[in-house]
Amino acid sequence: MVSSSPSQIAPQPTISALRLIARLDIKGANLIKGIHLEGLRVIGDPQTHAAKYYGDGADEIIYMDTVASLYGRNNLIDVVSRATEHVFVPMTVGGGIRSVEDARILLRAGADKVAINTAAVKDPNLIRKLSDVWGASTIVLSIEAKKTADNKWEAYTDNGRERTDLDAVQWAETGAKLGAGEILLTSVDQEGTKKGFDCELVAAITAHVDIPVIASGGFGALAHLKDLITVSKPTGVAFADSLHYNRFSIDQIREYCRASGIATRTHLIAETTR
Repeated sequence: MVSSSPSQIAPQPTISALRLIARLDIKGANLIKGIHLEGLRVIGDPQTHAAKYYGDGADEIIYMDTVASLYGRNNLIDVVSRATEHVFVPMTVGGGIRSVEDARILLRAGADKVAINTAAVKDPNLIRKLSDVWGASTIVLSIEAKKTADNKWEAYTDNGRERTDLDAVQWAETGAKLGAGEILLTSVDQEGTKKGFDCELVAAITAHVDIPVIASGGFGALAHLKDLITVSKPTGVAFADSLHYNRFSIDQIREYCRASGIATRTHLIAETTR
């Protein structure tokens, strides 16, 4: 067990500005969305939505292949390469990455970072291998967590379908030590519910790692951001449902943050190519 005493807790990262990130879950050629990572519904063309979110001021874009683990490959190479034509903010791509070569293909296609989950659980040393080749800032450890008891969460794989018996907080610490430069933290319990973030989960992870953490899952009201920031220290927040269904825009979210004293980045649309 990892002690949570003050001497064992990692120093907090300095947060200069919260990143507002658009998350696009992809199945085949379609942008999809579900609840608890299940019951996936087709939203539309991921290219159209990514271009809109970029134009609206998203600081980054995350693409996740939701069925990659089932088929043992990532199907987003074409999606990413086409996105580079009209999206000029950092792009993270995840799903089905099992080797240095898999990462190489996606990075050459235009991804700035790669996210790994299932393969990292099966072989934690993959994190170190990727980090050694591409640098920690390129490697994102994706953690899909479900609450099991008070202040306890288990990491899941395969888009929240498979148990791992790994404590999510301990797994985050291990991933950071192995060379992950960032964590994409998805609360499976809250994902798609619009009921708010699992603030305790985000607080637990950010208290034990000193690398950036992106909170994902549960956003449904602007006040949920203040609830999250009040008790935890994420460096980014990923939005999906609220953007896809036009409940909120990036501009509205950014304005709320400014009014609430939450620092965000200033978005400037690039006039040049990547």
